[in-house]
Amino acid sequence: MKHLTVGVVVTLLAGLPACASSGERKTPMVRVLAAASLTESFTKFEAVYEDKHPAVDVELSFDSSAILVEQLQQGLEADILATADGTTMSRAQQYDLLAVAPVPFATNTLRLITPPGNPAGVDGLADLAGKTLAVCVPAAPCGVATVQLFERGGLELTAATEEQNVKGVLTKVTLGEVDAGVVYASDALAAGDKVQTITTKNASEVVNAYPIGLLAGTRNRKAAQDWIDLVLSVEGQKILASFGFGPRG
Repeated sequence: MKHLTVGVVVTLLAGLPACASSGERKTPMVRVLAAASLTESFTKFEAVYEDKHPAVDVELSFDSSAILVEQLQQGLEADILATADGTTMSRAQQYDLLAVAPVPFATNTLRLITPPGNPAGVDGLADLAGKTLAVCVPAAPCGVATVQLFERGGLELTAATEEQNVKGVLTKVTLGEVDAGVVYASDALAAGDKVQTITTKNASEVVNAYPIGLLAGTRNRKAAQDWIDLVLSVEGQKILASFGFGPRG
């Protein structure tokens, strides 16, 4: 069970003493690259999966879907990729990074959030004039969805800050550094009472479908497929729903 920054694992394994017994770490390892909005749900999956597969260790890495694909292009080795939209996954396919076609496993929509108590009195997207707003960068799926949300409302998007992934937006809001932020419904739910959540007009019209795929470079195909099967299972869909995700569609 590892949640390490990319590149750290190789260094740590290289530093293990030669006399280390096989019982000191589990093999094989399944490395999962996932959109930042999947942090809480995939951490839950990690516990469930390792309980079902005690001989397998899971390593999770979370970031913007766009950044994860860039890292794979640069040679990062992993077994599974889960992105927050189909467009980003399509880029992974174009670069021949996938072993098989990806499959959708969840959906997500956007929410407007504010610090607790909503000190700036934000009631909706149309009420953001003169207030500070945090959003995802345009390259990230959450950034693309945010632009679409404002366009559907006939509103101009003006942000005080653009963050690399949705967790960055969430942090800006929870720290009170901005008046509001746009995040996924799953992130708003995970934040609990650290934020106040506003369901905005047209939010149900902007839906991100999340695909998951087995990577061409996987060294543990059977174990990796078992992870994907868990996510797609009835049990997996219930777990995702409990974290605020919609059905795979």
